[in-house]
Amino acid sequence: MNTTPLYRQLANHYLDAIRSGTLKTGERFPSIRLMMEKHAVSLSTAVQVCRELEDYGVLEARPRSGNYIRQPDTPAKPTASSLPPPLDTGAYVGIHEQVSAVLKASQRATVKVNFASAYCAPQLYPIKALQDNMIKALRQDQHLFETTGTTAGNIALRNVLARRALTSKTHVSAERIVITNGATEAINLALRAVTSPGDTVAVESPTFYGLLQILESLNLRVLEIPASSHSGINLPALQQVLLGPERIKALIVIPNLHNPLGSIMPDANKARLVQLCAEHDTVLIEDDTYGDLVDSEQPLSTLKHWDRSDNLIYCASLNKTLAPGMRLGWISAGKWHDRVEMLKHTQSRGCEALTQLAVSAFMGTPSYERYLRRLRNTLAQQRLQMSIGILRNFPPGTRVSTPEGGTLLWVELPREHSSMALFQAALNVGIQISPGGIFSNDKRFDHFVRIGCGAPYSPKIDEALQTLGRLLSL
Repeated sequence: MNTTPLYRQLANHYLDAIRSGTLKTGERFPSIRLMMEKHAVSLSTAVQVCRELEDYGVLEARPRSGNYIRQPDTPAKPTASSLPPPLDTGAYVGIHEQVSAVLKASQRATVKVNFASAYCAPQLYPIKALQDNMIKALRQDQHLFETTGTTAGNIALRNVLARRALTSKTHVSAERIVITNGATEAINLALRAVTSPGDTVAVESPTFYGLLQILESLNLRVLEIPASSHSGINLPALQQVLLGPERIKALIVIPNLHNPLGSIMPDANKARLVQLCAEHDTVLIEDDTYGDLVDSEQPLSTLKHWDRSDNLIYCASLNKTLAPGMRLGWISAGKWHDRVEMLKHTQSRGCEALTQLAVSAFMGTPSYERYLRRLRNTLAQQRLQMSIGILRNFPPGTRVSTPEGGTLLWVELPREHSSMALFQAALNVGIQISPGGIFSNDKRFDHFVRIGCGAPYSPKIDEALQTLGRLLSL
């Protein structure tokens, strides 16, 4: 049985045709619609085929004309001059103000349709099951609110998390897990444990804007390493930086369903990344917030799976997959466990006990896996419908990522469009989006937009996309 994804099989089919001369340089490539009809595939698959060929350098998009075959790039060993340069952003001066301005404007506005959210719609979460487990926990322990739990968190929840980690080939001990207030606190603890103000930390570019705010608040120097929606962080570019004169104290990556790119790092890249960081004594911090939302029934491997030197700090969250209002995350800090646990005690003490009991009771049953299966199927359908709506309503030349899971789409607008201008115009009519500029301290992503697909597609959402399309045509 061929386990290669369908889009990659088709991309390889067209690559063979190009290399053999059947499809020649300068010829127009089959349209998305024609590929869908010819191969009986979905829009998502057809779009991903084109993205794959673009990554190989054999396809180029021409505005208002379509895709054309181009002369393949000559394979060569990466050199310093051919690699995308990292961006030294110093102390990240200004990123917090930029993000804060966007968030504050959104909070002041009357938002009718929110495309900026990375969460699912409330009705998609198992709220009733969690409420029932909360009531049960209170009945079983009527003195629950009279005592404080341990700093590390409820052992029943830590045991459940350790057992579930095994499905992704990740071996962590429940005793070496600390429950946190979401992944944000976990990453804060990780950075505080291994860095000091003025140290240099590398990140993917683009990356989650909340991470950029954390880095600035801790007075850390930052290097942005280019990443792609195809395979995540650019390893040759990272290696170039690690071989340079400046010590990179830590690297933070989102290897599975990256925010905002939606990329999943290939396993070979994950193994190489862990090895590179170990060789250069750079602490690797893994953010696995979205991994459980992958479309496949086969769990994604974590970077932690390849960690042999305890050089990796694993951070995860249940906010996107289970219940955002509970604010539960966790950290497995390897050889920094004791320091992280003490920092947790100093910073916020242990997390509230009732939610941990309710979550551990639910996650420890087969109902949790059935819930995740339904959620993944629903999100896959919602992403597809949103992709179709965007491509139908946005200007020609718009490109939409095709992630294999999660709630987010990374949308590239034609270069003449500013996502910040679109953000402001959209907010004036009650539509909220996430402009690409807040995901980097550089201006390279100003013509990108992150669109959330957590809500079921509806006439209201379709009308909002039509409105965004009209705003882009002005």
